[in-house]
Amino acid sequence: MKLPLTYHNRLSYVGTLVAALTLTLMFIIYIVASLFNGAGHYTGLLLYVALPIVLFIGLMLIPLGMFIKFRKNKRVNLVDADKQKVIFDFNNTNHRNAALVFVFGTFIFIVLTSVGSYEAFHYTESNEFCGTLCHKIMTPEYTTYQTSSHAKVKCVACHVGEGADFYAKSKITGLYQVYAAIRNIYPRPIPTPISSLRPAHETCEQCHWPQKFYTNQVITNTHYLTDSLNTEWTTSCQMKIGPAETASGSTKGIHWHINKDVKIEYIESDSSREFIPWVKYTDKKTGKITIFQNTEEPLAASFIKKASARTMDCMDCHNRPSHQFLAPQNFIDKAISKGDISKNTPQIKSVSMQILKETYPSYAKANANIKKIILDFYKTNYPSYYKSNLKVINKNIAGISKAYAENVFPEMGANWDKYPKHDGHLENNGCFRCHDDKHKAKNGKVISKACDLCHSIVKQGDAKNMMRAQTDGDLEFKHPIDIGDAWKESNCSDCHRYLY
Repeated sequence: MKLPLTYHNRLSYVGTLVAALTLTLMFIIYIVASLFNGAGHYTGLLLYVALPIVLFIGLMLIPLGMFIKFRKNKRVNLVDADKQKVIFDFNNTNHRNAALVFVFGTFIFIVLTSVGSYEAFHYTESNEFCGTLCHKIMTPEYTTYQTSSHAKVKCVACHVGEGADFYAKSKITGLYQVYAAIRNIYPRPIPTPISSLRPAHETCEQCHWPQKFYTNQVITNTHYLTDSLNTEWTTSCQMKIGPAETASGSTKGIHWHINKDVKIEYIESDSSREFIPWVKYTDKKTGKITIFQNTEEPLAASFIKKASARTMDCMDCHNRPSHQFLAPQNFIDKAISKGDISKNTPQIKSVSMQILKETYPSYAKANANIKKIILDFYKTNYPSYYKSNLKVINKNIAGISKAYAENVFPEMGANWDKYPKHDGHLENNGCFRCHDDKHKAKNGKVISKACDLCHSIVKQGDAKNMMRAQTDGDLEFKHPIDIGDAWKESNCSDCHRYLY
């Protein structure tokens, strides 16, 4: 097939070579990926994003080279006046060949572009793209996501949602994230809350719709004390998610905060939303407004005037629905319950807490310290147990290291302290940001701190001294360690955030 004379130039040759090699490479990678089920984290990025760009550049070099060659011939008068006009003649074999190449090439390019664009869209919407492409940066989020209750929900379902507008916005904002990753200037840890996150009613409420009635639910938590026997302490609470009767809808219980007839707004004193000194309650039916201020640390009138009040939604309590970073006492309790750490190893909870109260710069340092301290502790304090149960001790070491790796990320500075969760009040103030008996309105109303507003204790204690509530009754909270009334006079997080 004879091609136009203008095709014969170095730039067009290079473009043809680049396009041909890229297309061949794409087919090879596609076949390998199909045979080996993906063949790596970067396969999709290479196949559907990077190589198509190279292919496009190669194809564009061909007409560019032809155009430059034509202009050059024109300048040196190698093209007569008649041929300077754009004439296409199907009787001319060269013209027919050029047309055939153009039509066939355009068809192939459109097909490949359509398939590539479709695959690129789905790849950039995949969990693999979100969680594994930037290994170091997203490791904390991706690791915690995989053990969350939303592990089967795609990242983009919450972080992007439906519609082209937020898809485009997410990709545009992602350009700076790519730049920050390349330049190694991204923050450690990634700051939260994310100001650009899509509103909860456009994401969370697509599944967890407020009109649905949520019944009360009993939640049981098992903890292990730091005594020699690692005594198991169980607490079962009936969470008052909604009212006892279905007809009341969301007029009572925890989800009263999202009642359609109620509007809760607040002003936080800092960007973390851990401190909320000002709360505004609006009854939409009557239009009545009540403003509560923290009497001990009220906001200045000038600050309130300049501030923008945030309307409360799902994320103000459920701020970590898919990325929970457990505190050491909690992830060790969980590991013991799962059997990753032996409950029968004396003082294993206590010695674990002594190790994990320290901050480590890397996993290597943490794992080395875990192993050394555990082995030294049992060799010195329980020599007979050490000799006869070394296999169990090594299993405990592995269990502690695993639990640590799932919740603490030294290189990114991510842990339970940097990422507090607000749907509780044990390690973080959570509910007590507002419900603290200190937020008072001018009419004398106070946002109560009473425990039974949100939950009733139906069972608590250890195996030998288990207390159970009577039907429809509840128990007064009993601290596992006798601390008198101290638990009534301070917030749980005052001790539990850095308990050990």
